[in-house]
Amino acid sequence: MVTAYCAAEQFNISKVIRILEGEGYAADPYRTGLLPQVVHIQIPVPSSDVAAGPETQQADPNEFGDAFIFPSGTVVAWSVPETVASRLVTQTLLPAAENPHLEQLETEDLEYLEDPSRENSCIKGDIIFLGTKLQETWTEAEMADRNARGLRQHSLDMSYNSKNSTELSTVDTILAKIAFSSGLARSTKLAVLESLLSNYFDSTRSIPTLLSRGSRLPFTRSFILRKTGQLLSVRAQLNLYSELTDSLPDLFWDSRHELGLEGYYDQVGRALDVGVRIKTLNEKMDYAQEIASVLRERLSEKHGLVLEWMIIALIAVEVGFEILRLWREKNEKDEQSRVMTGADS
Repeated sequence: MVTAYCAAEQFNISKVIRILEGEGYAADPYRTGLLPQVVHIQIPVPSSDVAAGPETQQADPNEFGDAFIFPSGTVVAWSVPETVASRLVTQTLLPAAENPHLEQLETEDLEYLEDPSRENSCIKGDIIFLGTKLQETWTEAEMADRNARGLRQHSLDMSYNSKNSTELSTVDTILAKIAFSSGLARSTKLAVLESLLSNYFDSTRSIPTLLSRGSRLPFTRSFILRKTGQLLSVRAQLNLYSELTDSLPDLFWDSRHELGLEGYYDQVGRALDVGVRIKTLNEKMDYAQEIASVLRERLSEKHGLVLEWMIIALIAVEVGFEILRLWREKNEKDEQSRVMTGADS
């Protein structure tokens, strides 16, 4: 089983590495060279928990699952028990999480099978077929040289070559897992944004109805500012602060072309309709932007109305003071007239 978890807006990769090394894990054990774009660790798990085909089960009582941590706040676990992966995401890595949202933890699952009969990998439906077949590394010249040096030397060379081939094949398999994981992490991150936007619409659902009835919008200034900020945050996470809209993440630019990693990444995107979902999300955000514009206009109108009433109140006070002044002047004149009349008499 392959499970992706999105628990935060971002991970501080430097902190992630320090935390994992403190827990006894080796970051990037196969030296893929992809740090800090992704952190790979291997987690020992019981053999019975390994979600692979029967032909890949070994008699060894322990197997290793793989976990890939991405800066986007996502973790993708391969053949790691749910309790172990959940503890890694919600407890171990929590100090490295920026703006965590464990109460809205998003997960996505895919099945996977290791196929030792094929060199390449693919995804069909919701199942990843991971090719683990060793590629032949002997050229014709090497074969001729091997025959010339005799059987004994051939056995030594074959053993050395087999070891190198096995290591290379393992690294290639890890890189393929990273490619599939990157695509799955992208989909899970997108699901978080879809959930945030859905919550936004739930909280503003009454606005079109109120407007159609000609009713006043009973929203405070803090509510309007909060909704505007939420929308800007979602749009920023989609278009600015993540690789959701990138056709090919940076970590694949330097990979060997024959591995076809970009193809694996695209396959996951097509299988999970990532492109369509991004387009739909942008369209929904355009509509949400219209709602936000209405709220801002309402805020401006309300602010303008308050200013108008303040001006009216100031004018009224000024008029009141002027009336009071005139009244006092009239009283003083009347008093003076009475005094002068009394003096004449």
